Amino acid sequence: MRILSLLVVHFWAPWAPQCAQMNDVMAELAKEHPQVSFVKLEAEAVPEVSEKYGISSVPTFLFFKNSQKIDRLDGAHAPELTKKVQRHASSGSFPPSGNEHPKEDLNLRLKKLTHAAPCMLFMKGTPQEPRCGFSKQMVEILHKHNIQFSSFDIFSDEEVRQGLKTYSNWPTYPQLYVSGELIGGLDIIKELEASDELDTICPKAPKLEERLKVLTNKASVMLFMKGNKQEAKCGFSKQILEILNSTGVEYETFDILEDEEVRQGLKTFSNWPTYPQLYVKGELVGGLDIVKVRSEFIWHPKDGKCWHV
Repeated sequence: MRILSLLVVHFWAPWAPQCAQMNDVMAELAKEHPQVSFVKLEAEAVPEVSEKYGISSVPTFLFFKNSQKIDRLDGAHAPELTKKVQRHASSGSFPPSGNEHPKEDLNLRLKKLTHAAPCMLFMKGTPQEPRCGFSKQMVEILHKHNIQFSSFDIFSDEEVRQGLKTYSNWPTYPQLYVSGELIGGLDIIKELEASDELDTICPKAPKLEERLKVLTNKASVMLFMKGNKQEAKCGFSKQILEILNSTGVEYETFDILEDEEVRQGLKTFSNWPTYPQLYVKGELVGGLDIVKVRSEFIWHPKDGKCWHV
């Protein structure tokens, strides 16, 4: 019996420690299930993809077979992720009907992987920990040009590592794809950089101001604080959590301690020098002192208006 290929996509964010923990879980699952493809997508770097699949929080996992989404898992639930991978990896088997089918299935899988994000880098290791000099140089060039990309670690899947060489007719790594089309390896990328063509070919990562606009509008009521809902890491953040919880209003939080760029950038963006900061429908309400005075007027998503709580 042959198993239909399974693709697990992790929508993550570098500022979320729970995502890093789930990345470790995925790495272990990849060892246990070599027939399964695991891909990480930085949710905020691919807003179109995140919007298409309704990604509103991280970590979120989507499961695909034959280009069709078959399951979803929201949150950092390692036991549940393990169960879902085991279940889907062992289901949907069927008898082979010819020698060419395994190759066709691999090509389909490679097509899905190369189209997993607008810009996909197949490399040795990860952008955070490249495992060869060429991959490290490629990542440095992409970051230098503020190019948004997702990556696949070819060391995590030998079938993909060997199969992609034939699929793309390119014998070495790293390999960079844009909209599913091979651009080339490191030498080609260096040539494109030298000719100023790289910036026109690859999608740009959102600028900080654009990212902050997205973050402040992520939920109707958005709190930027030190820590999170479960654990405030300063007294002011703890007090504002208590106020919000007492109103019963739904809200989301962002831990500024996990992202220095956001922590510093939001001060300028909002013209407010301290934290916590509370936003309603993308507009700054203020810090703790302001919220103490105005806590009775908070945007309520059910009513769609400002109301007295």
